[in-house]
Amino acid sequence: MQTNSSPAGPPAPGPGPAYSSLVTVGDSFTEGMSDLLPDGTYRGWADLLAGRMAARTPGFRYANLAVRGKLIGQIVAEQVEVAAAMEADVITLVGGLNDTLRPKCDMGRVRGLLEEAVERLAPSCKQLVLMRSPGRQGPVLERFRPRMEELFACVDDLAARHGALVVDLYGAASLSDPRMWDVDRLHLTAEGHRRVAEAVWQTLGHEAEDPEWRTPMPVMPPPGWTARQVAHARFARQYLLPWIGRRLTGRSSGDGRAGAHFSAELGKAFWVTPADHTNPGPVTDWRRVGH
Repeated sequence: MQTNSSPAGPPAPGPGPAYSSLVTVGDSFTEGMSDLLPDGTYRGWADLLAGRMAARTPGFRYANLAVRGKLIGQIVAEQVEVAAAMEADVITLVGGLNDTLRPKCDMGRVRGLLEEAVERLAPSCKQLVLMRSPGRQGPVLERFRPRMEELFACVDDLAARHGALVVDLYGAASLSDPRMWDVDRLHLTAEGHRRVAEAVWQTLGHEAEDPEWRTPMPVMPPPGWTARQVAHARFARQYLLPWIGRRLTGRSSGDGRAGAHFSAELGKAFWVTPADHTNPGPVTDWRRVGH
């Protein structure tokens, strides 16, 4: 199975559109958590996708505006206008899932804000991409599944009305496997992000590099009782209790953070591009090309 353990070489050109720019909007899923690189930065599906697109198109530009912990209202207020002003060929928008995980979630408001975002972004780009986000197996998903599916029904409706593409990650059995999720049980592993990048790549009309991205991982014996209890205790101590603490105090993991390609000092987003489009390398090494 292919992994993200080392950067892959550029894909060979093949059938599919040659988009010249990509802007990504959203929360931690699009920021790249938990595809952690050795230098402490995150990579994620958006960076992987940008690398593939850059290898096809000289002069390709990319900006990731997503910030962990953001609710759909914050995404609309802080990212949507910035993204629309960049007039990218492709914009991806994934948001609202953090809202569905809140005890007091007004789904009517969430739907309205998502519609506002789509109505602003769709006319500003050549292709808007929406997603039905992946969901792992387990009791947390079951508790919030009705809200999630209501959100995804809204995504489908908006896509049909505004000509957006929908990447159906929720329906992919491979991404529901707990092994695709980090120990925090909220964010995908490197392998999960690789599969999401492949899914978006194919949805954009490119030839598949991994036709089997939906195929589940081989079945493994479940961990024993002791291993499960240790994992549950670690999860509660390192992730669940801090998450509850932030909810009780009104704080967010994204407080004080800006998107990877947004200058808080200037109040503007900026593009990055590879020095050599034939061998883009990690997006963290790309050069800045203006505001």
